[in-house]
Amino acid sequence: MTTIASSTLANGLPLHRIGLEGTRAVTILVAFNAGARTELPAENGMAHFLEHLVFKGGEKFPHYRDVNETAEMLGGSLNAYTSHDLVAFHITARAEAALEAADLLTDFVGRPHLDADELDRERGVVIQEIQRYKDEPSSVAEQLIDRAAFGDHPLGRPVLGPEEHLREFTRDAILAFRNRRWAGRRGGAFVVGNLEHVPENGAFAELFERFPALAPPQPFEPAPPFEPEVIVEPRDTNQSHLRMSYRPRVDVSEPSRRAALTIYATLLGGSMSSRLFDEIREQRGLAYSVYAASHSHADVPLLQLSAGLDSTKCVEAYTRMREIVSELRDDGPTEAEVQRARAYAAGRRILAFENTNAVARHAAAQSIVFGEKIDPDAAIAALDAVTLDEVVEVAGDVADTLAVACVGPHSESDFS
Repeated sequence: MTTIASSTLANGLPLHRIGLEGTRAVTILVAFNAGARTELPAENGMAHFLEHLVFKGGEKFPHYRDVNETAEMLGGSLNAYTSHDLVAFHITARAEAALEAADLLTDFVGRPHLDADELDRERGVVIQEIQRYKDEPSSVAEQLIDRAAFGDHPLGRPVLGPEEHLREFTRDAILAFRNRRWAGRRGGAFVVGNLEHVPENGAFAELFERFPALAPPQPFEPAPPFEPEVIVEPRDTNQSHLRMSYRPRVDVSEPSRRAALTIYATLLGGSMSSRLFDEIREQRGLAYSVYAASHSHADVPLLQLSAGLDSTKCVEAYTRMREIVSELRDDGPTEAEVQRARAYAAGRRILAFENTNAVARHAAAQSIVFGEKIDPDAAIAALDAVTLDEVVEVAGDVADTLAVACVGPHSESDFS
């Protein structure tokens, strides 16, 4: 049984307490609608760079060693992530350490030093991170498919940004971005798990008021019309990494439609009994890795098909993968497929929600990205409630138009 209590602090930051039975852990997560899609063109990479910089220390824990050693003394796992939609910071620890964990997280995230010397040292680290991704063909393919689907829109730019931007970012520019985007009204604090040691006397909420009260930011740039491209990065390799991106006509503001898209993606390529896995891998032996996944930004859905495979089989696999999507559009899935996909997707969600961190991440997306009520139980129930007719409708809403990205010994004409 999940218990949820929400309040809004004086700085505008919503504080959500999500109690989960049967766990000894607590996750504390703070997130803002300040991901890569909120950057100006010259700022691309700044949201992720800022994520790195705050770990260098705050007022009470002024040095990165203080931050790291304190987290370890709490038995905690400390981390962060930046996506196109969000920047988030989180710590998971034993329940007894909840207050101390919140003290640590809110100090270096809520009032970071952002020291100029540390900025110069860390920019080299992030540039190495960018270079590592360039050496990984699968990571390059992920960046290329965003550009093929969204062009020069912020959703089409890499979260890490280009190396030349990292070399030019100044402390003043980073502070300006933080002050423009890290507003409490477009963020949230989430305390998830065993709440027995979370005090009710206001001491816990007081820690989250370390975040400054900021004016609400301007809305992000809406997703552009779908004008997909084919982008190939030729590499003289034996393996190819293929990405295919569709934009279904699904209203992502409706939770039931997002749930139906999840079930569709699962039966298409999200499990070992899915159509892509069964035919592309098992029957035809065309790929060692093939799958489909759905994702929804605040205003646009995505359906992505991915494969890693022998380069000589890439075009054949691409052709057949498109045909499978078309067959689902024309003929629809079977009742048995929907039943299996529904059970599998809901089961995976239940297993994921055994982890307090997964619940916290889901809560952040629900409340900040979609502006919806937080309810992990309802998220599972929404998957259980998806009907065959709803999945048939989603399948019919996946038009044949798609973006394609590939890293390997190919050219754009291979995918025309």
